Amino acid sequence: MAARCEEAAGAVLRSRACANRVFEVLEPLQAGAAGPVLGALRACARLFPALLRRGDLLAGALPPEDAPLPDGCSAEEQYKIWMRHRYRSCVRCLAELMGHPCFEVKETSLCTLMKFVEVEGEHPLVKAEWKGSFIFPREVLKLVVDSLIPCEEDSSLLISRFQEYLEYDDVRYFVMKAVTENIGQVMQKTKKIPLPVYQQNVFSIISSISMPSRETELVNFMVKQDHLEEWKVSKLKEHKRAFERMWLVFLKYKLPTSLYKKVLMILHDSILPHMNEPTLMIDFLTAAYDIGGAISLLALNGLFVLIHQHNLEYPDFYKKLYSLLDPSIYHVKYRARFFRLMDLFLSSSHLPAYLVAAFIKRLSRLALTAPPEALLMVIPFICNLFRRHPACKVLVHRPGGPEGLLEDPYVMEEEEPSESRALESSLWELQALQNHYYPDVAKAAAIVNQSLSEMEDDISGLLELFAHELFDREVMKNTTDVPLEFEQVRGLFGKKNDIFAEHFALD
Repeated sequence: MAARCEEAAGAVLRSRACANRVFEVLEPLQAGAAGPVLGALRACARLFPALLRRGDLLAGALPPEDAPLPDGCSAEEQYKIWMRHRYRSCVRCLAELMGHPCFEVKETSLCTLMKFVEVEGEHPLVKAEWKGSFIFPREVLKLVVDSLIPCEEDSSLLISRFQEYLEYDDVRYFVMKAVTENIGQVMQKTKKIPLPVYQQNVFSIISSISMPSRETELVNFMVKQDHLEEWKVSKLKEHKRAFERMWLVFLKYKLPTSLYKKVLMILHDSILPHMNEPTLMIDFLTAAYDIGGAISLLALNGLFVLIHQHNLEYPDFYKKLYSLLDPSIYHVKYRARFFRLMDLFLSSSHLPAYLVAAFIKRLSRLALTAPPEALLMVIPFICNLFRRHPACKVLVHRPGGPEGLLEDPYVMEEEEPSESRALESSLWELQALQNHYYPDVAKAAAIVNQSLSEMEDDISGLLELFAHELFDREVMKNTTDVPLEFEQVRGLFGKKNDIFAEHFALD
């Protein structure tokens, strides 16, 4: 079958008298079986680019196939119109084949269509509106994009194959335009109901877009143009506008929880820096925070970027961060990221003492039920806060110590840090941890009794500490002299048993 398709394609290229043999190339595309389809795809990849380069397809408005040809239409024009319709049906078949069960068929269809985009860009089938205007085969590329993001099937593997084409600046620009248009069409039809598979496919393609940071980097174009400096696709501002519009449309609709996490994980370094107006993300970030849990933490990361880099006013930022401190922070999957971000959020020395004291006190209270691996991280974390904010050391060096307080004035349930009365309290929790069953924790907690050095502790290596690592560390210890008793044995009742000694002496 493959040989027959190749032979038919060669005959069409050799003589127009064999034009009807193009159907021998197109018909196997409907075969269903992977073998015949792949043979036809390879023949199409050879045939139609050659016809495009020779100018054998009509350039300009294409009349409907069933419409009568205009008067005075020459045989040459009839041939070009007829062959243009064959090319059009081939493109549609290839777009449908991107949903074929066989991945090799999907991949070959994708690559063939992108080859059509490249050749059609060199030999446009659309006439220029004016002399020197720029033309890109957007219709073919839009079919490709629509086929890459179906509603029912996960196409992440095929999208990963498509990523090499996103390295072209013009392809990337028009892909962003096509994705934006597709989202609006699909979500309008489904009345804005979340579509997990579709939205995951969209995320797969838009998260793989790598934006340039400077206009001088816009030099890699699939379709070469004269006077490139006048083409808006060569302007970084236009790319940012398309990028921003694409993400805003995508995030306009409700996302599955798993996608919220994925978006927020890359938001601060892969999305916000490439937007013309990053503050437009405030509505999305606020809505994401209201979901709660790990999503709230990740949303606060984006809000922090907007506050510090784009002068966004968000007075409840630290109140929201404080409200995230609950027993789960020492157990969740995102524990390391949580403390890395909180270390960043509390890094400013200009924060009021009452606010930092509230964080210290709440972290210490929650530490009473934390596992050892979390305690080995949070105790140095608290010590670093003392180094940055010496006014909070009153929690450790309060006259009279914890014994001087009839009861702890700190209000754990208070949501407002300024009303928690943390500065009136003392860190009896760390004193309690000095008697922890795990020796390393007790040793770490005892540091607060000493004068802290000015140099902060590096906690980066402790953020990813797990319980099994502590176990392995204990097992691997090389101990030679192990004390078996706290005190030397003095007999069964605390006195030396002289009766047994005399008995053995007599023997």
